[in-house]
Amino acid sequence: MIVVTTPTGSIGRQVLAELLRGGEPIRVIARDPSRLPSRVREQTKVIAGSHGDPAVVDQAFAGADAVFWVAPPNPRADSVEAVYLDFTRPAADAFKRHEVQRVVGVSSLGRGTAVAARAGLVTGSLAMDDLIASTGVSYRALANASFMDNLLRQAESIRNQGVFSSPMSADLKVPACATRDIAAVASELLLDSSWSGVSEVPVLGPEDLSADDMARIMSDVLGRPVRFQQIPVEVLEAQSSGRGMSEAMARARTDMMVAANEGLYDIEPGASRSATPTSFRQWCEEVLKPAIA
Repeated sequence: MIVVTTPTGSIGRQVLAELLRGGEPIRVIARDPSRLPSRVREQTKVIAGSHGDPAVVDQAFAGADAVFWVAPPNPRADSVEAVYLDFTRPAADAFKRHEVQRVVGVSSLGRGTAVAARAGLVTGSLAMDDLIASTGVSYRALANASFMDNLLRQAESIRNQGVFSSPMSADLKVPACATRDIAAVASELLLDSSWSGVSEVPVLGPEDLSADDMARIMSDVLGRPVRFQQIPVEVLEAQSSGRGMSEAMARARTDMMVAANEGLYDIEPGASRSATPTSFRQWCEEVLKPAIA
């Protein structure tokens, strides 16, 4: 039995689609089961509620062999700790109580870097990994850098102004991956019962790219000029707050980007890279271009 959290999320729904092709019995935890396609409701056991609720995870994890774990975004949270640690504690207790064998979680690159302790959302994510590992469950933390799919949040600006922006340095090259590749790696691990212990699995695209590199590729694929604009962290915080994000979460988001500029996603030369197949150009052609159109 495999349990999938966030089955309607950007990664969770793709993990679920992969697993349904594998033939394993599946439970999903969904706050709003009506958002699940009817086919999914027919092929899975649906547990209604939040996977931060002790009663819900106690029911969902009974008899489970593996769990796909995501701490969902909570833009109005009072702290990073609330999003990652407080939310995960009921699940960590349930992992032990029900003797779950394996957990695969969505996390981040950055462990061991000088800036990991002041990297906002990433700091919280790494602390979540430590909490899960402390339960004794076998755990694989999918260590991601930036998601290509996050650019979809700026699709309107790219379409209408030919601009995307962030506080990241324009020439800083970092790994980026497509969410579909994260889902593929997660699904493979969830279906494989042979692994044990605790480790990170870097999920990296085939190349490191700067924002300026991305702008050139987008311009080529979209057939129109696209440029990157670096903005001050204060501007991003103000934009985030204007969209209803709490002060703590707006700061955590910008702290992550400041840390990225200072080496959060640096990978040591010669370190093992488990590159995933989707290039940024391919992602632009298959995902961004239809969204812009």
